[in-house]
Amino acid sequence: MSNSAETTSKRPLRVAIVGAGPAGVYAADILTKSSEVKDGDVEVSIDLFEAYPAPYGLIRYGVAPDHPRIKGIVNALHKVLDRGDIRFLGNVTYGRDLTLHDFRSFYDAVIFSTGAIKDAELNIPGIELEGSFGGADFVSWYDGHPDVPREWPLDAKEVAVIGNGNVALDVARMLSKHADDLLVTEIPDNVYAGLKASPVTDVHVFGRRGPAQIKFTPLELRELSHSNDVDIVLYPEDFEFDEASDEAIRSNNQIKTMVNTLTNWLVEEHAEAEQPSSRRLHLHFLHSPVEIVSEDGSGKVSGIKFERMQLDGTGNVKGTGEFVDYPIQAVYRAIGYHGSPLDELEYDARRGVVPNDGGRVLDADGKPVPGIYATGWIKRGPVGLIGHTKGDALETIGCLLEDRLTLPPAENPDPQAIINLLDERGIEYTTWEGWNKLDAHEAALGAAWTAENPDAGVVRERVKVVPREDMIEISRA
Repeated sequence: MSNSAETTSKRPLRVAIVGAGPAGVYAADILTKSSEVKDGDVEVSIDLFEAYPAPYGLIRYGVAPDHPRIKGIVNALHKVLDRGDIRFLGNVTYGRDLTLHDFRSFYDAVIFSTGAIKDAELNIPGIELEGSFGGADFVSWYDGHPDVPREWPLDAKEVAVIGNGNVALDVARMLSKHADDLLVTEIPDNVYAGLKASPVTDVHVFGRRGPAQIKFTPLELRELSHSNDVDIVLYPEDFEFDEASDEAIRSNNQIKTMVNTLTNWLVEEHAEAEQPSSRRLHLHFLHSPVEIVSEDGSGKVSGIKFERMQLDGTGNVKGTGEFVDYPIQAVYRAIGYHGSPLDELEYDARRGVVPNDGGRVLDADGKPVPGIYATGWIKRGPVGLIGHTKGDALETIGCLLEDRLTLPPAENPDPQAIINLLDERGIEYTTWEGWNKLDAHEAALGAAWTAENPDAGVVRERVKVVPREDMIEISRA
């Protein structure tokens, strides 16, 4: 113990953070601004690793491009990384390019903030049919993720989206929105072309519980009404409230706001109808999926069956024994994300997290692994909004600083040593300078498109570069 304390007191505390999304950036920022660092008790040296060539994680590859608040979050993360006291190393994959042994050799502590990118499973008959998709996979496609196919089968006129969270609404909005209305975003060209050719007319969003139990936010809900030439359709029979619902509406302003919005839409919808839109977005409540159907034996989705539910007085639901069928040609499950296992660390497959105690990663016996930490969704599961990761990071960094005098010292803490290793292994890592080049390149693509299409009446701020090899080439030029 004394040897570790003596070693760390003579040089900066070397910390690696694996994952450069909001969770990782917040952890780095909180560590650099901690009182121990500000008071001079601890000097830190932080390297932020990312599997993609670009930073920002979920913000770049997990949120719909038409979100108005994305830009503000990106700007905040950019300011943190642009200060110069946190080194960004992109296109470096944990478990492939670098092992846990590598990190232990060069750092006193490692924080995993790898998030959750896979879809939670929905175990119902027919889930494997052609035309049945994971919402997270679709999000990766329309956000230009470098590791997913460039094409997406958008040939359905009627689509079901299962889920009542923000991702479900993102998926439904992107499916129902006209492609031309997305040109003002950073939508990649291949995604624009795919959505432009989509024949979709009706998108149905299904939730198991009632309007007072929805999991999305007022902002997400309001954004639905901003889609051009898309009618929102609601159903009076789905508007059921029990004692728990009434209490939630009375005590929670967010729920009250959303229920009021929905009920106002319901009233407006059944008032004198204006000219109908070419597309419709249907919101259904109290529907529990039972089976995805292929009626013609082709193996393709042709419908979906639900059981009607009813509230039980506590805000939960129970089945009614009544079943309803909807003709659809595609299904997107958006019932949540699930974390992935990390090499050489324990994994809770049920929750999709790395077992931890306040951010201290635990071994098979439930004991903390010295120097190994977790934050964000891989720590607590994929729940809550982006801002909640700040609280996660604060707790994890607190544990790290408490442990700092007992951390196993790195064998080679020289910041250049990890760079030498990456070079020796031929890993084409990207840097913050490289990201700024790519950022400028995407903005230039947007400006060029705007100049070449003056009659479109659209200013494209950027066009996202999708192929990984192109991102690397531009960044490392």
